Amino acid sequence: MNSNTDTSRPTLASATVALHARTSVEQVEEGRELAPKFDQDDLIACITTDADSGDVLMLGYMNHEALVKTVQTGEAYYWSRSRKTLWHKGATSGLVQVVEEMRIDDDQDAVWLRVRVSGSGASCHVGYRSCFYRRIPVGKEHAAGKELVFTESSKTFDPNLIYGDAPNPTLL
Repeated sequence: MNSNTDTSRPTLASATVALHARTSVEQVEEGRELAPKFDQDDLIACITTDADSGDVLMLGYMNHEALVKTVQTGEAYYWSRSRKTLWHKGATSGLVQVVEEMRIDDDQDAVWLRVRVSGSGASCHVGYRSCFYRRIPVGKEHAAGKELVFTESSKTFDPNLIYGDAPNPTLL
């Protein structure tokens, strides 16, 4: 399934999203206005979790346009730092992230999305369900020389079948 359009959900792409100027700590921390703080690269961090399990699926970044499009459409958009382009999650793979809930943190410099993922439910371009598919040993495990531990036993899809010869977004 390569379609990224869910006709059962209304698309409000023309709805205006008001992003307010940051005028006071009280406004940012206790107010009702969306006044996000983008970093020096005009990005805001976005953690994305599964709406049912709460599992962390990925950490991405949004620029102004990605934040607005996510609010407008109810589907996750990010800024691809490696490709330097707007990225509609699932537009190529069909693994669209439909936003169930969107939150902003206390100082409005990070976003949290709770999503349902179309298709196999995967959110990682490597083929795993979550981008956080390895655990780092800490404490005694680390002292014993333990290497990274895989937390997922298999991939949910073959990236070569989905992405073909498209460039890998991982930068070395």
